[in-house]
Amino acid sequence: MSTFIGDWHALVILFVAGVIPNQIWRMLGLWFGGGIDEGSELLVWVRAVATAILAGVIAQIVVQPPGALASVPDWLRYGAVVAGFAVFVLSRKSIFAGVIAGEIVMIAGKYWLG
Repeated sequence: MSTFIGDWHALVILFVAGVIPNQIWRMLGLWFGGGIDEGSELLVWVRAVATAILAGVIAQIVVQPPGALASVPDWLRYGAVVAGFAVFVLSRKSIFAGVIAGEIVMIAGKYWLG
């Protein structure tokens, strides 16, 4: 194989260990959840739990940043979150716009700081 792809054994292991088990659960979820009403209490609860977990992970990353993010000052991390949320609200709840705005603030701030 070419050097661009690398070791094909690693790609096969990645596919077998990562993609196949994930796709099985996705297909089962699609099959079992296809007939569930989106406004049902069960799905409202599941959405609330998923949102709470995501908020917790984001808060942990912002408050106790891992790796290279730890070199970014606290005020810049919090400012990027606030900017991203403001753009999210102002852009009629576009997650994409909020994420891009937060990233731009973070990258521009880090570039400006040196």
